[in-house]
Amino acid sequence: MGPIATLLAFAAAAMVLIITPGMDTALVLRTSAVEGHRRGLATVAGICTGCLVWGTSVALGLGALLVASHTAYTLVKWAGAAYLAWLGVNLLLKPRERFSPANGAPAPKARLGAYGRGLGTNLLNPKCGVFYVSFLPMFVPHGWPVGATLFGLCLAHVIMSFAWLAFVAVATAPLGRLLARPGVAKWLDRATGSVFLAFGAKLALDDGR
Repeated sequence: MGPIATLLAFAAAAMVLIITPGMDTALVLRTSAVEGHRRGLATVAGICTGCLVWGTSVALGLGALLVASHTAYTLVKWAGAAYLAWLGVNLLLKPRERFSPANGAPAPKARLGAYGRGLGTNLLNPKCGVFYVSFLPMFVPHGWPVGATLFGLCLAHVIMSFAWLAFVAVATAPLGRLLARPGVAKWLDRATGSVFLAFGAKLALDDGR
């Protein structure tokens, strides 16, 4: 797969994962519904700042490690493949019947508080770091600088995430009704599970960088 095709595959896969509702979506929906879209947008900014911190840390540390050690690359590859497979199987076997934003954390009372809640929720979730470690390396084109490319992919993911979550914040009411319909969450979970399994298999079968 050439560099352009690899990057397009990354964009497509990342978008599928971004639009699948999870903890971040629940927090944004609840904040926007309770306190308005402006504070919802502040929450989005906090979430994306957390993603950028995780992604930058992974790019700096993982990039140097993968370049220096083929053994480290192999270990990360198999760990990432196993993690993606585990996520995929769980989503396929235990999809949610419906998505309920009312189960999210209580909304803060000010924009700064909303930003802090979004940032804290993301930074205190180690799965975000594991996601970047397992997902991004498989989309580094052969011969490209690992650290710089990982940071670029992280930045692209953050920009796409911000665009989608900002849309969620502004369109709270119609999106909330759609996601609450029986079957929608189950379909999205199973679609995401299939994506995780497919890319987990791709990562496991990859024989080089």
